[in-house]
Amino acid sequence: MNALESTSTRPYLIRALYDWCTDNGLTPYVAVQVDDTVQVPREYVKNGEIVLNISFDATSSLKLGNEFIEFKARFAGSAREIIVPVNRVIAIYARENGQGMAFPVPAAAALPGEEPQRPSPLSSVPAAGAPADTEAKIVQLVTPEAPAGSGTEPPKPPSGPRPALKRVK
Repeated sequence: MNALESTSTRPYLIRALYDWCTDNGLTPYVAVQVDDTVQVPREYVKNGEIVLNISFDATSSLKLGNEFIEFKARFAGSAREIIVPVNRVIAIYARENGQGMAFPVPAAAALPGEEPQRPSPLSSVPAAGAPADTEAKIVQLVTPEAPAGSGTEPPKPPSGPRPALKRVK
């Protein structure tokens, strides 16, 4: 079996990071690029994306399958059935510290009546030795202010007297 015939690693990585978050008392969030294959409350979609809390406390009947993430959740007090194709998940991370993983962004498709979606700040580069058109990609977060490889240095701390801690008895 070669790499093109194997199943996607995305659902396995999502489950692993979900387990890591819950094992460490963190809240797992998934960022989803919404199109007509995603069943979520459309009133909460912003710029073609939605972020969902998939913690045990926020969901009911959570199933992290190889093809779909399915669960029930409440939005403004109303119970909703959520179905997200795994290939539409663009990131999974812990709310408390932002640690997690981003995935290649699927091709954007505008919903009827919506404007075409803006490019996400997530950009992908092929993994070493992988063809550029395969799903095996490494994703890097790139901020608009400092693109990757721009050679900019991190900000320097402010100069002046150092703050001191005063002991009060």
